[in-house]
Amino acid sequence: MTDLSALKGDLLTRISAAPDEAALEAVRIEALGKAGSISGLLKTLGTMTPDERREKGPLINGLRDEVQSALAARREALAEAALEARLAAETVDVSLPCREAPEALGRIHPISQVIDELTAIFADMGFSVAEGPDIETDFYNFTALNFPVGHPAREMHDTFFLPPDARGERKVLRTHTSPVQIRTMKTVEPPIRVIIPGRTYRCDSDQTHTPMFHQVEGLVIDKGSHLGHLKWILEEFCKAFFEVDGVTMRFRPSFFPFTEPSMEVDIQCSRKGGEIRFGEGEDWLEILGCGMVHPNVIRNCGLDPDVYQGFAWGMGIDRIAMLKYGMPDLRPFFEADIRWLTHYGFRPLDLPTLAGGLSA
Repeated sequence: MTDLSALKGDLLTRISAAPDEAALEAVRIEALGKAGSISGLLKTLGTMTPDERREKGPLINGLRDEVQSALAARREALAEAALEARLAAETVDVSLPCREAPEALGRIHPISQVIDELTAIFADMGFSVAEGPDIETDFYNFTALNFPVGHPAREMHDTFFLPPDARGERKVLRTHTSPVQIRTMKTVEPPIRVIIPGRTYRCDSDQTHTPMFHQVEGLVIDKGSHLGHLKWILEEFCKAFFEVDGVTMRFRPSFFPFTEPSMEVDIQCSRKGGEIRFGEGEDWLEILGCGMVHPNVIRNCGLDPDVYQGFAWGMGIDRIAMLKYGMPDLRPFFEADIRWLTHYGFRPLDLPTLAGGLSA
């Protein structure tokens, strides 16, 4: 007769140590299968005498029941452990990520950034910033700038005219920031050194033109101002703005009603690989217009052109922003697409300075 205590101890030990379902099933078959050790003991009950059956029967059946209970308990424990391992491996974090702080998430529009860069550069040269209204009178937008009434030069700009007022006069959305030059010369005593960034408006729209765009103009009025000063200022500006060690510029004769002589300025560049680089190469790119302020303009502002003279220049802020930061199309500047702004925008705390770098 098999030692039931020893068999029980061996089976319960192996059941508790079973590492997985396969090992546990092997123990069950060895104990309770058709040829199992406990099944064999149960088969011997029929050959026993009644007295032996009354003595051994409860012990063998008790062993079977205890092993079956141990198997069920171990199977449940293994199932719980497998479930816990699966849950740990398949964990999904459904919590929201931390939101970025406003100063990290927000972006400065490239136009605002470039205006800050312009201001930093010209402030270092002693210029202040002047501003004026977007809606101008005919006098400030045309007449005072040497555009006589009926002169064909007025047709150089595709102007937005407003409906006539009670006196029959039509105001306009300014076609350039030059009216602020007139307002400055009429209110500020020379010497004058100002830049004038701002919005301007013309009936034009394509890949490089929009009905509303941005210009910056510069004005110097003094008794001894001359073209040499203008050339130096423009060269220093281009070196600082495009962050190059040197530039080569050429001045071509042109015509503007408010300057005489008038010039278009080209800057030498390289276009290799479809990328424009300044300070190198053999190509040229027109970047701005300039000239000596016309004596009639000085006279219209109440100053004596025999005493005072000066020079002015103007360029498109949107255009130089495109050139510097590689933007192929002007229209997205005004489409309020947050994806475009996230890509091309600037961090709010990255303020441009000449000491720290304009576009650092």
